Amino acid sequence: MAGNGEGPAIGIDLGTTYSCVGVWRQWHERVEIIVNDQGNRTTPSYVAFTEEERLIGDGAMNQVAKNPTNTIFDAKRLIGRRFSDESVRSDMKLWPFKVVPGPRDRPMIEVTYRDKQKQFAAEEISSMVLLKMRETAEAFLGLSVKNAVVTVPSYFNDAQRQATMDAGFIAGLNVMSILNEPTAAAIAYELETKAGSDGNKNALVFDLGGGTLDVSLLTIKQGVIEVKATTGDTHLGGEDFDNRIVDYFVEEFKRKLKKDITRDPRAIRRLRTSCERAKRILSLTIQTTIEIDCLYDGIDFSTTLTRAKFEDLNMDLFTMCMKQVKKCLMDANVHISNIHDVVLVGGSTRIPKVQQLLQDFFKGKEMCKSINPDEAVAYGAAVRAAILGGNATEKIHDLLLLEVTPLSLGTAILGDIMSVVIPRNTSIPTKKEDRFTTVGDNQTEVLIDVYQGERTRVTENNFLGEFSLSEIPPAPAGVPEINVCFEMDANGILHVSAEDKATGQMSGMTISKYENGRLSKAEVDRMLKEAKKYKAEDEKFKKKIEAKNALEFYVYKLKNTIKDHKITSKMSPADKMKTKYAIDEAIQWLDCNQFAEIDDFEEKKHYLEDVWNPIVAKMYQWNR
Repeated sequence: MAGNGEGPAIGIDLGTTYSCVGVWRQWHERVEIIVNDQGNRTTPSYVAFTEEERLIGDGAMNQVAKNPTNTIFDAKRLIGRRFSDESVRSDMKLWPFKVVPGPRDRPMIEVTYRDKQKQFAAEEISSMVLLKMRETAEAFLGLSVKNAVVTVPSYFNDAQRQATMDAGFIAGLNVMSILNEPTAAAIAYELETKAGSDGNKNALVFDLGGGTLDVSLLTIKQGVIEVKATTGDTHLGGEDFDNRIVDYFVEEFKRKLKKDITRDPRAIRRLRTSCERAKRILSLTIQTTIEIDCLYDGIDFSTTLTRAKFEDLNMDLFTMCMKQVKKCLMDANVHISNIHDVVLVGGSTRIPKVQQLLQDFFKGKEMCKSINPDEAVAYGAAVRAAILGGNATEKIHDLLLLEVTPLSLGTAILGDIMSVVIPRNTSIPTKKEDRFTTVGDNQTEVLIDVYQGERTRVTENNFLGEFSLSEIPPAPAGVPEINVCFEMDANGILHVSAEDKATGQMSGMTISKYENGRLSKAEVDRMLKEAKKYKAEDEKFKKKIEAKNALEFYVYKLKNTIKDHKITSKMSPADKMKTKYAIDEAIQWLDCNQFAEIDDFEEKKHYLEDVWNPIVAKMYQWNR
């Protein structure tokens, strides 16, 4: 139970498959990765809904095989996306839970909870995982926690970043900063290895997690971490490797036994769990066995998977990873010979083939494995949180981060073309301007559309917002000079303005968090209210389980007590019969009332106490 005081700011790595939380310990001058209630340093990013309760983390993951359609994972792959996105439609085919279109093309996850159909946005599911990480930190610190730094893939667009901030707000957190995952890992690398203490060092951070790939090139010198270039894929990671194995064995099952197991979500979930376990084992050995009893239609499934076959199934995905490495180096205009360290982050970097391809690409260079790939991102986030939260010690006080824009920013021009104003990998804060004009004679107003992305056509990029510049003096097309200015601050907040050079007339906007399909303030408020309701329901259910357990403990303790001859010899036959009857009745009642209310469990326990306590008092008087 958290205390009344406000705890230090925490760092949260909100992962696709696993999440992690850390805190900077001032007196030890180091980051402590906080273990959860199961004693684990990472927590599954899973949320499950049952007839009686909501489960988050290990509890949700442990029951996924028997409740696949109501157990949500991979919410990070949906956050900030549209239902019509190709990646969303592709993933939907592999998920056992249902995803349906919601307002403004937002994907909504549909589950059955307490015998009712409920729909949740990805932000809500992510907020539940963040709430679990917050509660884990509060239990460890003994204080309430409000402030946090949350990490995201460097290649997340503006909508995905803002959606992550919304998730934090719904979880009751003040998200002080959204930090890029490779930059967070670079902080851990710098502090653990003192990389920049003896001059400039170029480090390439290769972050391959459960659902995303990030490749960033950073220069580190005496506490200054400067991002030179960043590339990646927000839809490439360990889950995709698992999918390939699952598809392979689904086809094998169909070929050998003429059965299509894709019709059974439970069978697919059990197969996926076994495939993920096999993938992990193949990082240590060259062959493993997959055995699943009664996988489908009463049929047992037993097969082997070799490392060679696993690599063959995923070779094109591994090659895509290497293309991103090459792209990052080209963007930064840095030769491989000038890379001092290749830092491996994310659980999927344990795959031997990934390490081999990286080593071959860098001409036999040894990979840097001095930081824990599962915890490095949370480590860096915790350091950043300490600095922003005013808890920094001398060791980290002067640490400086210089970030870049992960995606290009620009505006639409005639022909559905995007005119880039701020190219990607531009250091921020930054301010850039460009000149535009009218496309029609006597045009007195222009519409400025702001987009983010790397595609030539604006309709294929992420729309951020729009505003108008009016009262332009009538003139032939192409004569007016309109100066458009894009200015981004160190926190990634973008302000766009336009000025008619002839009149000085100006207009502009700041990209806010409630535009273009993102959650509205009303929606955030509703989700915040529902989050409090779900938390209250969780607390009520927890108290009910505690009352039930207390009754069961008392019943069986009493049952064992009256088996002791030394005690029963002091009891009258009537008291023995009365006690035995009360115990048998309580056991029978428990068997028939597993889902009774708190008052019922407590009332039954009080009844047993009323039966037993006078008998104990009577025996005590006899002894005297």
